[in-house]
Amino acid sequence: MIKEICKKVHKQKLAVFDIDGTIFRKNLAFELLNELSWMKIFPKTVRDELIGLYGHWLDNEGTYEAYRIKLVELYEKNIQGKSQEEIMRAAKVVAEFNAKRTYIFAKKIIEEMRHDHIMLIISGSPIEIVKEYAEIFQFDAYYGSVYEIDKNKLYTGKTIFEPTHDKGSVVKQFVAENDISLIDSFGMGDTQSDASFLELVDSPIAFNPDLNLRKIAEKNAWRIVVEKKDIIYEINNNN
Repeated sequence: MIKEICKKVHKQKLAVFDIDGTIFRKNLAFELLNELSWMKIFPKTVRDELIGLYGHWLDNEGTYEAYRIKLVELYEKNIQGKSQEEIMRAAKVVAEFNAKRTYIFAKKIIEEMRHDHIMLIISGSPIEIVKEYAEIFQFDAYYGSVYEIDKNKLYTGKTIFEPTHDKGSVVKQFVAENDISLIDSFGMGDTQSDASFLELVDSPIAFNPDLNLRKIAEKNAWRIVVEKKDIIYEINNNN
């Protein structure tokens, strides 16, 4: 599912971004699950499970990818039977509340790129929250995880599209369908799942990378940028 590129936009260069940990300082799926629990759309016990998952990750008892997978499982488990309208309402609240919680470097890059690049987001978070977030930041197109809806507009709990399985293939499809080039393209991500699109672009940045992405970035001599509090620095791969 994507937002169609406006026909009036005459841009050929592509900029591809992950959201969680790349633009947004936290995880949109976590925030959406939390909000759905507060709104009593999901059971209150979901918040307890979330806190436990987050605690395990903070305690280094698992990787970020394992944490992300558990979030997806928790979302799939609890979305069954819920209405699309309820989820969209919660997604709007979360996106608006967290709009300013971005990395300084990402915000700067987005503002620089939007003038002459087609701005694309690819995220594993649910499409409902990705849509709201992408529209706040005026991205031209977006992909997120899509969950099946029945004829009554109720979620079945089945996932029908999850871009994190191969973000590179998503970029290739987007480029082909919109007749654009990867010449002078840009990409930025923070985990190993982003590597498949970073290897396609001319100017990849591994931003606050996890260990696996850092190894890939070092091997390919990609730029590695780290933002800690209000300090931004670059790791030189040539040393």
